[in-house]
Amino acid sequence: MIKYNIEELAEKLERCRNVNLDDVKLEDVDEISSIRIDRRKSSEERILDFIMKTKNPYIFKVNGKLVRIKFSEDTDLTADDCLTNVLKNLYK
Repeated sequence: MIKYNIEELAEKLERCRNVNLDDVKLEDVDEISSIRIDRRKSSEERILDFIMKTKNPYIFKVNGKLVRIKFSEDTDLTADDCLTNVLKNLYK
């Protein structure tokens, strides 16, 4: 089992969270399909692996397109709610 430095990973998350997308070069971002995570690990370990293996866990490429993820400060919304809202806005 890999030992994780939680403090180091927390610092990385904080540093990466507020990166300005205008300062990001496409060639410096991880392609999501190239990141390998062991599915036999617990969900917590998979998350920690992802954070550890990526340059910025909030910004990556999908098929060469830049993607940024953000999480809502509104604790009442679920991921399902957020995705539903995105789809509703796309197909108005």
